[in-house]
Amino acid sequence: MNSDDSLYDEQVVRPYVMTRGRTEARAKLDLITLAVTVRPATGVEIGLDPEHLAIARLCRRPLSVAEIAAHLDLPAGTVRVLLGDLLHGGFIALQEPQPEVDVLDERMYRAVLDGLRAL
Repeated sequence: MNSDDSLYDEQVVRPYVMTRGRTEARAKLDLITLAVTVRPATGVEIGLDPEHLAIARLCRRPLSVAEIAAHLDLPAGTVRVLLGDLLHGGFIALQEPQPEVDVLDERMYRAVLDGLRAL
């Protein structure tokens, strides 16, 4: 492998091409944000690549950003950009994770302290 080969590393070039050089998603997406298809992509829509279609198929049932990335063997950042495209086109809906407790709620801290004291 010569030094020029490292410039064309498929793991770097392929995601860059898929996102058309974009690194920021159109929406804030955590790794545990759930995506679900609300309108199927048929493949004739302008601007949707095979990876967009694969995500739309996968998300027939709710999946997290991390799960989608694992299924497609893509970096999470790339998946976020592609999900942003699908969201913008009305193909998916997102569900942000809901915190189980309010971290500012004093009762939660008291319960933790009481539990620690009970040990």
